[in-house]
Amino acid sequence: MTVRLGSKARSLLSLLTTAVLLVSLAACAQKPGSSSGGATAGGAGTDAGGAAGGGTVRMGVGGQPLLVYLPTTLAQGLGYYKEAGVDVQLEDLQGGSKALQALQGGSVDVVSGFYDHTIQMAAKGKEVKAFVNMLQYPSVVLAVSPKAKKPIKSVKDLQGATVGVTAPGSSTDFFLKFLLRKEGLSPEAASVVAIGGDATAVAAMENGKVDAAVMIDPSLSQLQQRVGKDKLVILSDTRSAEGVQSAFGVSTYPAAVLYSTGDWITKNPETARKLAGAIQKTLRWIQAHSADEIAAKMPPQYAGDDKGVYVASIDAAKQAYSPDGKIHEDGAKAVLSVLKQSIPEVGSATIDLSKTYTNEFLGK
Repeated sequence: MTVRLGSKARSLLSLLTTAVLLVSLAACAQKPGSSSGGATAGGAGTDAGGAAGGGTVRMGVGGQPLLVYLPTTLAQGLGYYKEAGVDVQLEDLQGGSKALQALQGGSVDVVSGFYDHTIQMAAKGKEVKAFVNMLQYPSVVLAVSPKAKKPIKSVKDLQGATVGVTAPGSSTDFFLKFLLRKEGLSPEAASVVAIGGDATAVAAMENGKVDAAVMIDPSLSQLQQRVGKDKLVILSDTRSAEGVQSAFGVSTYPAAVLYSTGDWITKNPETARKLAGAIQKTLRWIQAHSADEIAAKMPPQYAGDDKGVYVASIDAAKQAYSPDGKIHEDGAKAVLSVLKQSIPEVGSATIDLSKTYTNEFLGK
């Protein structure tokens, strides 16, 4: 016998069938022991960043070819980020101030830059925190161009000169202003020009575009190779303990670090721990291997035209790398003292240094 249903009955039957099907599909998708809710940033379980959470940590570097940031790239070459379970995407932003801007704008999650910027942000009432240190000496050098437009034999002679820095507002700029004030000059006594940190810096000094510059290896060593080491007057050199003591009056001075916003660190503590661990492991690897072995793990283009100069630069820089990744209180205080003399906004602010760095993510 055939039963004929009216239009309303057919519609009701169709809705019931659809509802039963949807419930069945949901039950199939919900496996035993799984959670019905997705992971959220900073929630229990996994962080928002890193391979465990299925995401990528975007890391901005304030000048990737520069040796002060070598551990950041070397950790990737050694596979230590991947080994820790973090997918890291390195982005060369060619200047510390640009990397900081990228963090503020949200285009990167973490910055490989100078510790200075955490204090600079604290003066603005914003929490930015360093969580692993790569350099115990800042390794910046103030040198005079062989084609300077006037004789320059001391920092005082920079009055009215044009001085190159990686970028205005960068740590090289802060260093210049500190040295000028230390010698009794105004921080604005010299005109500042952005020349980058790699080949462009070498060209600017070699061609006399600037009278002097705050440089970082391997660029400085490459310039010395091109013009002759004896032709380059060095006014301040912080690549050694002696140089740091002379410039800042301390034995250690935190420089290149990994830092991020306080919010990101709070939401992603395990990812921060993995990144810190990868850098700490890289720092130990650096101490145990030769400059040749280190150079072999770096992108070949970073060596420029002369690999020998690059290897020699790494060999000279090895002493500047932190042995353990820690930021020490006396070093942090020294950075604050320098910035109070370099940046009026920092000079007039009350800053809690404990909110600008942490060693909590470091292993033993």
